[in-house]
Amino acid sequence: MANFNTHLLVASAASIGAALVAANVRLITTADMPWLIFLGIVGGLLPDIDASNSRPVRLLFNILALMGAAAALHTLKDSYAPHLLLLIATATYLFIRYGMLSIFNSLTVHRGVFHSLLAALFFGLLMTCISYHFLHWNAAHAWLNGIFIALGFIVHLLLDELYSTNLSNLKMKKSFGTALKLFSYNNMTASALMTVCTTILYSMAPSPMTLIKIWTGAQWNNYLEPIMF
Repeated sequence: MANFNTHLLVASAASIGAALVAANVRLITTADMPWLIFLGIVGGLLPDIDASNSRPVRLLFNILALMGAAAALHTLKDSYAPHLLLLIATATYLFIRYGMLSIFNSLTVHRGVFHSLLAALFFGLLMTCISYHFLHWNAAHAWLNGIFIALGFIVHLLLDELYSTNLSNLKMKKSFGTALKLFSYNNMTASALMTVCTTILYSMAPSPMTLIKIWTGAQWNNYLEPIMF
């Protein structure tokens, strides 16, 4: 299994390469590259969220906890006194950072359903839907966001499988086949639930034909505008 720094380095290199290719064929502009590279790196770290106390899962829940506290402050700012707001925000942060993280760790197994191509598709579609419905990006850029998340995710799985092979004597380690798989064969309930969620996300996503139209040159000028931050 590759370590955190290796995953970070390889995901960065793969994302930069993919962004350069996309810019070279005019699928994106150079202004889009930094954001998409960042998403590729995030995707390259996502599979390890099922590893208890790993850097990715701690970082993820730190971000979620901060977002939750900020959301609580924004929603309740006109309903409570400042000291109560601070207490609520602190409680929200602690609940998400420690309570929800503990629950998440108890329900997940390392190299389970999150180490699968199904999970790569799930997170790719999740990012696409968030970009399109909540961030209000156009359909083309929403799909590109999801594709780069999925790309980084798959690079992570491939790297883990590569580290499961002893190249010196061409023998397979016991961990071979546990990273790059279609779904979790040992937990069919989790796989079925993720399949249902993935199907729902696909039904909510914009039409993938948008990217095909760009590739073939249709409506070219409408979709090659730089992303506005």
